[in-house]
Amino acid sequence: MGGAVANAAITLYTRVECRAGGGGYRIHAEDIGEHVLLRTPAEMIYDGKLDLHKAALNMLPVLGGVELITSSDVPAGSGLGASGSLDVALLQALLLCRGEEYDASEIAELGFLLETVELKLAGGRQDQYAAALGGFHEFLFGGGDGVEARSIDVTAEAAADLANHLIVAYTGQSHFSSQTHDRVWKAFHEGNNEIADAIRTMRDLVAPVRSALESGDWHALAELIDENWTQQQRLDATISTEATRTIETAVRDAGAWGIKAAGAGAGGCLIVAGPA
Repeated sequence: MGGAVANAAITLYTRVECRAGGGGYRIHAEDIGEHVLLRTPAEMIYDGKLDLHKAALNMLPVLGGVELITSSDVPAGSGLGASGSLDVALLQALLLCRGEEYDASEIAELGFLLETVELKLAGGRQDQYAAALGGFHEFLFGGGDGVEARSIDVTAEAAADLANHLIVAYTGQSHFSSQTHDRVWKAFHEGNNEIADAIRTMRDLVAPVRSALESGDWHALAELIDENWTQQQRLDATISTEATRTIETAVRDAGAWGIKAAGAGAGGCLIVAGPA
């Protein structure tokens, strides 16, 4: 059917430090306190512990060993594209270690392959492209591979004003988006008409979202965010959780204009639009 996403990058970051040499592979995820020491590539087994890091090293090995130190401003499973951002940051750091240079779109595409081919996880391309390109974009997805990225014209002044009208609220619950994706796409391919209609409706919200962003009409944007949330909840029964509903009730009672889950929902973060 073709797909579309309206995306804004926010000032929360994933950081990767790459130190070549020393033999072996020393991996440290400082934000979650996990560490892995591997002496040879043969020990690079996907066992649920820092698998994205291992997959990046498998795709872009560094001769003579390497130490990777990573950290993120957001918790895992936040719905804010943390894994896609980590994909991009890991690959860029390793490319620099290898003395190679790719453009942003190439790194984004490599990040998509890192998750879907190397690790065989369900998911799309939007998070990797959002992290690699930054800023405001409309991403269009056709029937084949690749992404058409169209910049959305939002001035720095308008972006600052928009930030005053948005809250990112963490539910305190990590979500695992690949599981949600698996269920939704299974139902879609089985011919579930309600899910197909919800996906089409969300896709068709992107053009008016772009118009609202470029005109600075935050009330209109909030209404579109709200409609997106309605459609998100049609996709899977787990997308709205008890924690989500508690926050939704509180912010609506406080005068919020619109609300939606970040990413796939089922925990993670909520995006709330309302008065400054």
